[in-house]
Amino acid sequence: MSLTIGMLLFEDLEELDLVGPWEVFTMASMDMDDVKVVTIAEQAEPVRCAKGLRLIPDHSFETAPPLDIVLVPGGQGTNTEVENPVLIDWLRKTGSSCRWITSVCTGALLLQECGFLDGKRATTHWGFIETLRKRAPEVEVLENVRYVDDGNVVTAAGVSAGIDMALWLVGQIWDIERARQTQRFMQYDPAPPYAGASV
Repeated sequence: MSLTIGMLLFEDLEELDLVGPWEVFTMASMDMDDVKVVTIAEQAEPVRCAKGLRLIPDHSFETAPPLDIVLVPGGQGTNTEVENPVLIDWLRKTGSSCRWITSVCTGALLLQECGFLDGKRATTHWGFIETLRKRAPEVEVLENVRYVDDGNVVTAAGVSAGIDMALWLVGQIWDIERARQTQRFMQYDPAPPYAGASV
């Protein structure tokens, strides 16, 4: 199955919001030549993330290929980008033809600005639940969940929840066994220190 997954870049995005799902999608498709995962930004220049990581986009908005899936990360940069008509217009047009529209953390605010969350259930980082509710009274904003799928729109809560969402999506795109294998290859079996017993 030919598939192109586009990951949106912008200044001050939260690193793991993007890199976590990137790891899932690229690991899940290692044996597939017809699956591409690309990064896309408004301009071709390097993008500085919230914690200082710099990423070089594969494409600008002008050179981006048609996408089957678009992923929008969160981070403090969404406060600026929600007011960026160029980004919002590109995302609205691109997302309208995607099979799946996804976000992590406050990336949901950008999806809401595009109208993709209208009449749907969604989630975001716990610290921005009320912000999203105020901005989008027509959206049923759920809290205390890792991710929410409604139609072809999937939103994830903060940071690491994007990994959960991406693994779920692998199960939808291919099958649950591939998602489980990907999780095992990543050794993603959360047992955080200080949250339970240690050995």
